[in-house]
Amino acid sequence: MQHIAVLLTCFNRKGKTLHALNCVYTAHRLVENSIVITIYLTDDGSTDGTGDAVRENFPEIKVLHGNGELYWAGGMRNSWKAALKNDYDAYLLLNDDTETYETLFIELLETHTYCLNKHDQGGVYIGSTIDKLTNKPSYGGSIFTNRFLAKYTKVIPNERTPQKCELGNANILLAHKDAVDKIGILSEGYVHGMADFDYTLKAKKKNIPVFITPNFLGACTNDHTDTYKRFSELPLKKRMKMLKNPIGLDFKSHLEYMKNHFPYRLPIFFLMGWFKVLFPKFYLNVILKR
Repeated sequence: MQHIAVLLTCFNRKGKTLHALNCVYTAHRLVENSIVITIYLTDDGSTDGTGDAVRENFPEIKVLHGNGELYWAGGMRNSWKAALKNDYDAYLLLNDDTETYETLFIELLETHTYCLNKHDQGGVYIGSTIDKLTNKPSYGGSIFTNRFLAKYTKVIPNERTPQKCELGNANILLAHKDAVDKIGILSEGYVHGMADFDYTLKAKKKNIPVFITPNFLGACTNDHTDTYKRFSELPLKKRMKMLKNPIGLDFKSHLEYMKNHFPYRLPIFFLMGWFKVLFPKFYLNVILKR
Protein backbone atom coordinates (compact mmCIF):
# COMPACT_ATOMS: atom_id res chain seq x y z
CA MET A 1 0.00 0.00 0.00
CA GLN A 2 1.40 3.39 -1.05
CA HIS A 3 0.78 6.42 1.16
CA ILE A 4 0.73 9.73 -0.70
CA ALA A 5 0.38 13.23 0.72
CA VAL A 6 -1.51 15.54 -1.65
CA LEU A 7 -0.47 19.18 -1.22
CA LEU A 8 -2.38 22.31 -2.25
CA THR A 9 -2.70 25.96 -1.36
CA CYS A 10 -5.63 28.24 -2.13
CA PHE A 11 -6.83 31.82 -2.02
CA ASN A 12 -10.35 32.95 -2.93
CA ARG A 13 -11.11 30.37 -5.62
CA LYS A 14 -13.73 28.36 -3.77
CA GLY A 15 -15.43 26.87 -6.81
CA LYS A 16 -12.19 25.89 -8.52
CA THR A 17 -10.69 24.52 -5.32
CA LEU A 18 -13.71 22.31 -4.59
CA HIS A 19 -13.74 21.07 -8.19
CA ALA A 20 -10.02 20.26 -8.07
CA LEU A 21 -10.51 18.27 -4.87
CA ASN A 22 -13.47 16.39 -6.36
CA CYS A 23 -11.28 15.42 -9.32
CA VAL A 24 -8.57 14.09 -7.00
CA TYR A 25 -11.05 11.89 -5.16
CA THR A 26 -12.51 10.63 -8.44
CA ALA A 27 -9.04 9.58 -9.58
CA HIS A 28 -8.30 8.01 -6.21
CA ARG A 29 -11.33 5.75 -6.36
CA LEU A 30 -9.68 3.84 -9.22
CA VAL A 31 -6.66 2.97 -7.06
CA GLU A 32 -8.03 3.03 -3.52
CA ASN A 33 -7.00 -0.60 -2.96
CA SER A 34 -3.34 0.24 -3.54
CA ILE A 35 -3.00 3.92 -2.56
CA VAL A 36 -3.97 5.85 0.56
CA ILE A 37 -4.06 9.64 0.22
CA THR A 38 -4.04 12.39 2.81
CA ILE A 39 -4.75 15.91 1.56
CA TYR A 40 -3.12 18.99 3.09
CA LEU A 41 -4.59 22.33 1.99
CA THR A 42 -3.27 25.71 3.09
CA ASP A 43 -5.97 28.38 2.94
CA ASP A 44 -3.95 31.59 2.74
CA GLY A 45 -6.51 33.98 4.17
CA SER A 46 -9.40 33.41 1.76
CA THR A 47 -12.36 35.71 2.33
CA ASP A 48 -14.79 33.79 0.10
CA GLY A 49 -15.28 30.90 2.52
CA THR A 50 -12.99 28.44 0.74
CA GLY A 51 -11.62 26.91 3.92
CA ASP A 52 -15.07 26.47 5.49
CA ALA A 53 -16.44 24.95 2.28
CA VAL A 54 -13.59 22.45 2.14
CA ARG A 55 -14.12 21.46 5.78
CA GLU A 56 -17.85 21.04 5.16
CA ASN A 57 -17.51 18.97 1.98
CA PHE A 58 -14.31 17.08 2.84
CA PRO A 59 -13.96 16.88 6.64
CA GLU A 60 -11.03 14.46 6.30
CA ILE A 61 -8.84 17.09 4.59
CA LYS A 62 -6.29 18.78 6.81
CA VAL A 63 -7.01 22.49 6.30
CA LEU A 64 -4.14 24.74 7.38
CA HIS A 65 -4.19 28.50 7.72
CA GLY A 66 -1.86 31.10 6.23
CA ASN A 67 -1.43 34.76 7.08
CA GLY A 68 -2.56 36.02 3.68
CA GLU A 69 1.00 36.66 2.51
CA LEU A 70 2.22 33.14 1.75
CA TYR A 71 1.27 33.21 -1.93
CA TRP A 72 1.78 30.02 -3.96
CA ALA A 73 5.30 28.99 -2.96
CA GLY A 74 4.83 29.84 0.70
CA GLY A 75 1.47 28.11 0.86
CA MET A 76 2.84 24.94 -0.73
CA ARG A 77 5.80 24.93 1.66
CA ASN A 78 3.35 25.27 4.54
CA SER A 79 1.35 22.25 3.36
CA TRP A 80 4.50 20.23 2.72
CA LYS A 81 6.00 20.98 6.12
CA ALA A 82 2.81 19.76 7.78
CA ALA A 83 2.90 16.56 5.73
CA LEU A 84 6.52 15.89 6.68
CA LYS A 85 5.40 15.31 10.27
CA ASN A 86 4.18 11.94 8.99
CA ASP A 87 5.86 9.32 6.83
CA TYR A 88 4.72 9.22 3.19
CA ASP A 89 5.98 7.36 0.15
CA ALA A 90 5.47 10.39 -2.08
CA TYR A 91 4.20 13.96 -2.13
CA LEU A 92 1.82 15.13 -4.86
CA LEU A 93 1.78 18.88 -5.52
CA LEU A 94 -1.34 20.18 -7.25
CA ASN A 95 -2.64 23.60 -8.23
CA ASP A 96 -6.13 24.27 -6.98
CA ASP A 97 -7.24 25.32 -10.48
CA THR A 98 -6.12 22.05 -12.09
CA GLU A 99 -8.81 19.62 -13.24
CA THR A 100 -7.02 16.28 -12.96
CA TYR A 101 -8.07 13.26 -15.00
CA GLU A 102 -9.15 9.88 -13.62
CA THR A 103 -5.81 8.43 -14.74
CA LEU A 104 -3.87 10.73 -12.38
CA PHE A 105 -2.60 8.18 -9.88
CA ILE A 106 -2.42 5.31 -12.36
CA GLU A 107 -0.06 7.18 -14.69
CA LEU A 108 2.06 8.64 -11.91
CA LEU A 109 2.63 5.18 -10.42
CA GLU A 110 3.37 3.71 -13.84
CA THR A 111 5.92 6.47 -14.39
CA HIS A 112 7.44 5.68 -10.99
CA THR A 113 7.75 2.01 -11.92
CA TYR A 114 9.42 3.01 -15.20
CA CYS A 115 11.84 5.25 -13.27
CA LEU A 116 12.71 2.46 -10.82
CA ASN A 117 13.42 0.06 -13.67
CA LYS A 118 15.63 2.59 -15.45
CA HIS A 119 17.41 4.25 -12.54
CA ASP A 120 16.84 2.09 -9.46
CA GLN A 121 15.56 5.10 -7.50
CA GLY A 122 12.44 7.18 -7.20
CA GLY A 123 12.32 10.55 -8.93
CA VAL A 124 10.19 13.59 -9.67
CA TYR A 125 7.27 13.14 -12.08
CA ILE A 126 5.42 15.88 -13.94
CA GLY A 127 1.87 15.62 -15.24
CA SER A 128 1.22 17.80 -18.29
CA THR A 129 -2.01 19.78 -18.68
CA ILE A 130 -4.15 21.01 -21.56
CA ASP A 131 -5.69 24.48 -21.81
CA LYS A 132 -9.37 23.75 -22.44
CA LEU A 133 -9.88 27.15 -24.07
CA THR A 134 -7.23 26.60 -26.75
CA ASN A 135 -6.80 22.81 -26.63
CA LYS A 136 -3.04 23.42 -26.47
CA PRO A 137 -0.52 22.26 -23.84
CA SER A 138 -0.46 24.72 -20.93
CA TYR A 139 1.82 23.36 -18.19
CA GLY A 140 4.16 20.40 -17.80
CA GLY A 141 7.81 19.58 -18.38
CA SER A 142 10.40 21.41 -20.47
CA ILE A 143 13.98 21.06 -21.68
CA PHE A 144 16.54 23.77 -22.30
CA THR A 145 17.21 24.85 -25.85
CA ASN A 146 19.87 27.32 -24.71
CA ARG A 147 21.12 27.03 -21.14
CA PHE A 148 23.23 30.19 -21.42
CA LEU A 149 20.14 32.24 -22.20
CA ALA A 150 17.93 30.04 -19.97
CA LYS A 151 15.59 29.39 -22.90
CA TYR A 152 13.47 26.25 -22.96
CA THR A 153 10.71 24.44 -24.81
CA LYS A 154 7.91 22.14 -23.68
CA VAL A 155 8.21 18.36 -23.82
CA ILE A 156 4.93 17.06 -25.24
CA PRO A 157 3.58 13.71 -23.93
CA ASN A 158 4.08 11.02 -26.58
CA GLU A 159 1.29 8.68 -25.34
CA ARG A 160 3.80 5.81 -25.08
CA THR A 161 6.52 6.22 -22.46
CA PRO A 162 7.71 8.74 -19.88
CA GLN A 163 10.19 11.31 -21.19
CA LYS A 164 12.96 13.09 -19.35
CA CYS A 165 12.70 16.81 -18.72
CA GLU A 166 14.74 19.45 -16.90
CA LEU A 167 12.08 21.90 -15.77
CA GLY A 168 8.66 21.09 -14.41
CA ASN A 169 5.53 22.99 -13.43
CA ALA A 170 3.96 21.90 -10.16
CA ASN A 171 0.40 22.07 -11.43
CA ILE A 172 0.85 18.30 -11.19
CA LEU A 173 4.15 17.20 -9.67
CA LEU A 174 4.85 14.06 -7.67
CA ALA A 175 8.08 13.90 -5.66
CA HIS A 176 8.96 10.41 -4.46
CA LYS A 177 10.41 10.00 -0.97
CA ASP A 178 13.79 9.11 -2.50
CA ALA A 179 13.94 12.59 -4.03
CA VAL A 180 12.61 14.42 -0.98
CA ASP A 181 15.18 12.72 1.26
CA LYS A 182 17.93 14.20 -0.93
CA ILE A 183 16.68 17.68 -1.85
CA GLY A 184 13.94 18.44 0.65
CA ILE A 185 10.89 20.54 -0.23
CA LEU A 186 10.39 23.75 -2.19
CA SER A 187 13.22 26.16 -1.42
CA GLU A 188 12.85 29.17 0.83
CA GLY A 189 13.39 32.48 -0.95
CA TYR A 190 10.65 31.97 -3.52
CA VAL A 191 7.50 33.97 -2.84
CA HIS A 192 5.06 32.92 -5.54
CA GLY A 193 6.50 31.49 -8.74
CA MET A 194 9.67 29.74 -9.93
CA ALA A 195 9.88 27.42 -6.91
CA ASP A 196 8.77 24.47 -9.06
CA PHE A 197 11.42 25.12 -11.74
CA ASP A 198 13.97 25.45 -8.94
CA TYR A 199 12.87 22.11 -7.49
CA THR A 200 13.31 20.16 -10.70
CA LEU A 201 16.70 21.77 -11.33
CA LYS A 202 17.76 20.84 -7.79
CA ALA A 203 16.74 17.29 -8.59
CA LYS A 204 18.78 17.23 -11.81
CA LYS A 205 21.85 18.55 -9.98
CA LYS A 206 21.58 15.63 -7.55
CA ASN A 207 21.13 13.12 -10.40
CA ILE A 208 17.51 12.51 -9.46
CA PRO A 209 15.47 11.48 -12.52
CA VAL A 210 12.78 13.91 -13.66
CA PHE A 211 10.13 12.59 -16.07
CA ILE A 212 6.86 13.70 -17.60
CA THR A 213 4.11 11.09 -17.75
CA PRO A 214 3.23 9.50 -21.12
CA ASN A 215 -0.16 11.23 -21.34
CA PHE A 216 -1.75 14.48 -20.27
CA LEU A 217 -3.06 14.24 -16.71
CA GLY A 218 -5.32 17.25 -16.45
CA ALA A 219 -6.67 20.53 -17.74
CA CYS A 220 -5.54 23.97 -16.60
CA THR A 221 -5.90 27.31 -18.33
CA ASN A 222 -2.67 29.21 -18.94
CA ASP A 223 -3.27 32.42 -17.03
CA HIS A 224 0.15 33.94 -17.76
CA THR A 225 -0.54 35.13 -21.30
CA ASP A 226 -0.22 38.80 -22.33
CA THR A 227 1.47 39.69 -19.02
CA TYR A 228 3.90 42.14 -20.59
CA LYS A 229 1.26 43.72 -22.80
CA ARG A 230 -0.85 44.55 -19.74
CA PHE A 231 2.29 45.65 -17.89
CA SER A 232 3.34 48.04 -20.69
CA GLU A 233 -0.01 49.84 -20.56
CA LEU A 234 0.26 50.74 -16.86
CA PRO A 235 1.53 54.11 -15.60
CA LEU A 236 5.07 54.19 -14.17
CA LYS A 237 4.15 53.92 -10.49
CA LYS A 238 1.95 50.90 -11.13
CA ARG A 239 4.69 49.27 -13.25
CA MET A 240 7.14 49.68 -10.36
CA LYS A 241 4.61 48.12 -8.00
CA MET A 242 3.81 45.27 -10.40
CA LEU A 243 7.51 44.45 -10.83
CA LYS A 244 7.78 43.61 -7.14
CA ASN A 245 4.28 42.21 -6.67
CA PRO A 246 4.37 38.41 -6.14
CA ILE A 247 1.32 38.00 -8.38
CA GLY A 248 2.68 40.57 -10.83
CA LEU A 249 6.16 40.02 -12.27
CA ASP A 250 7.40 38.48 -8.98
CA PHE A 251 10.87 40.02 -9.43
CA LYS A 252 12.19 38.66 -6.12
CA SER A 253 11.45 35.04 -7.00
CA HIS A 254 12.95 35.40 -10.47
CA LEU A 255 16.11 36.95 -9.02
CA GLU A 256 16.37 34.04 -6.57
CA TYR A 257 16.03 31.58 -9.45
CA MET A 258 18.75 33.30 -11.47
CA LYS A 259 21.05 33.50 -8.46
CA ASN A 260 20.67 29.79 -7.72
CA HIS A 261 20.91 28.40 -11.25
CA PHE A 262 22.18 31.05 -13.69
CA PRO A 263 24.32 33.42 -11.58
CA TYR A 264 26.16 34.73 -14.64
CA ARG A 265 22.83 36.12 -15.88
CA LEU A 266 21.88 37.77 -12.59
CA PRO A 267 23.31 41.28 -13.28
CA ILE A 268 21.75 41.57 -16.74
CA PHE A 269 18.48 40.12 -15.47
CA PHE A 270 18.36 42.69 -12.67
CA LEU A 271 19.01 45.54 -15.10
CA MET A 272 16.49 44.16 -17.58
CA GLY A 273 13.84 44.09 -14.86
CA TRP A 274 14.12 47.82 -14.38
CA PHE A 275 14.49 48.36 -18.13
CA LYS A 276 11.00 46.84 -18.48
CA VAL A 277 9.69 49.39 -15.99
CA LEU A 278 11.30 52.42 -17.64
CA PHE A 279 10.92 51.43 -21.30
CA PRO A 280 8.00 48.98 -21.41
CA LYS A 281 6.95 49.57 -25.03
CA PHE A 282 10.49 49.07 -26.35
CA TYR A 283 10.85 45.88 -24.31
CA LEU A 284 7.50 44.54 -25.53
CA ASN A 285 7.83 45.44 -29.21
CA VAL A 286 11.56 44.99 -29.80
CA ILE A 287 13.31 42.79 -27.25
CA LEU A 288 10.53 40.25 -26.68
CA LYS A 289 10.01 39.80 -30.43
CA ARG A 290 13.63 38.92 -31.19
